[in-house]
Amino acid sequence: MFAAVPILAIVLLTAPSAEPVPAISAEYWPALKTVMQQLACQWQILDPREDRLLRQEELAADLKILRGRHRDLADAPNLYDYVRFPEKALAVDCLSFNRAYRRVIEKRIPLESDRAAALKEILRETDELYKIWDAVRDARCEIYYVPVRRQALKQLRNLIGAEAYYSGQLPPHVPLWRFEEIK
Repeated sequence: MFAAVPILAIVLLTAPSAEPVPAISAEYWPALKTVMQQLACQWQILDPREDRLLRQEELAADLKILRGRHRDLADAPNLYDYVRFPEKALAVDCLSFNRAYRRVIEKRIPLESDRAAALKEILRETDELYKIWDAVRDARCEIYYVPVRRQALKQLRNLIGAEAYYSGQLPPHVPLWRFEEIK
């Protein structure tokens, strides 16, 4: 049975979420647990700091979560893609400026009713840029578990497109194209 442990671990981790968990002998549980934990960490669906796959009586619940992650993160980038993007501190600063800029634009809407439509479009653009920089921050935040960071990278790739993602090209954190040059 011990030779089949890696195969069983793969089958258990990749089965559909609703698939029932077979009875596991207490004799084989320690070896199976170790292999599943190693595989789940290698596949980046489990963070080494998580308390999963520790107790045999919680196996069904843990597998449901890990199977869902395996499915949801199948097309997510590798965690180490985060190095393409700015540090978390810079992303936090950009997000702060984005929110401050948004507040200024919001305050202008009632004062400039003739430009309300354009100002609302600027708000929309500002919010879209916020989503991008928020994903950067989450991907670079080391206190988040690995699956959360990979989900952020996946969201970032979807928001900016594969070409920009893989070249590490981010848009500005506010719609700079809306700024007017003072002469």
